[in-house]
Amino acid sequence: MRHPFLITLIFVLFLGVFVSPVSAQKLKSPITGPTLTATPTPTPEPTSTPRPDFTQKNEETVIGPLEQILSSQKLGNVTIFNFVRHAIQGSVKAGIPPNTIVLLLLLPLIAALIAAARHIVGLRGFGIFLPAALAVAFVAIGPIVGILLFFIIVLVSTLFRISLRKIKVRLQYLPRMSLILWFVSISVLGILFLAPYFDNPDITGVSIFPVLILALLAEDFSKVQLGKSARTAISLATETIILALLSYAFLATKQLQEMALLYPELLLVSVAIFDVLLGKYVGLRFFEYWRYRKLITSK
Repeated sequence: MRHPFLITLIFVLFLGVFVSPVSAQKLKSPITGPTLTATPTPTPEPTSTPRPDFTQKNEETVIGPLEQILSSQKLGNVTIFNFVRHAIQGSVKAGIPPNTIVLLLLLPLIAALIAAARHIVGLRGFGIFLPAALAVAFVAIGPIVGILLFFIIVLVSTLFRISLRKIKVRLQYLPRMSLILWFVSISVLGILFLAPYFDNPDITGVSIFPVLILALLAEDFSKVQLGKSARTAISLATETIILALLSYAFLATKQLQEMALLYPELLLVSVAIFDVLLGKYVGLRFFEYWRYRKLITSK
């Protein structure tokens, strides 16, 4: 060759340009293999659990313990002392939820307590049925949400009645009450529409039964307002709420629920005897003793 040095130099340059980048890439490239990457574990977001509704059939919260109590109870032959327990077990096996039976068994007790509160203590309220039904509504949706809905319903009915008086619109009684219930229904519907923003499962899961009970209470409230005065209506509504809260405390007591299932005959007979003895009482009420205490102590 005439120019071996030149050819060698060109060959070295060729290797430096084309081969060295490849070898550098091979040296710099990491060894491929399975790599362990730490994946962040998702943190559970706090979710609000709905309130267990004792008035509805719920397999996980209420019926389970009550069914366990019934299944652990040993009954012999049918007698006059245990025929109700046999009937309860047969009804539960047929598919009737035990919470419905418990509410029906405790309802006479609640009515007796409300009657005693009026006949002996002096708390009037709106009769016997409405405080008892309101207590069942409190069991379903909770006392706080129930009282809140009640005050909203009463406020709407009162404002509507005042508005009719201001604009001098005269309506007959039944059309007026129907219109009041129309406004009450629209107000409760608006609350339910806003319920997702409150993030309260007691409001979002409200059923029609408590709303109807609260609407009936608003009807009686408006009736007393029309017939007597707003002060009397507020007093009766407050006493009704007190009676309903006391009844709710009895209905929500677990020991009382179990006693109603285990000893229904004793419960029913005791309540009947208590009602008869209560009807024989003709003395003054506790509030009357307090009202006329000066006259009583002066004698």
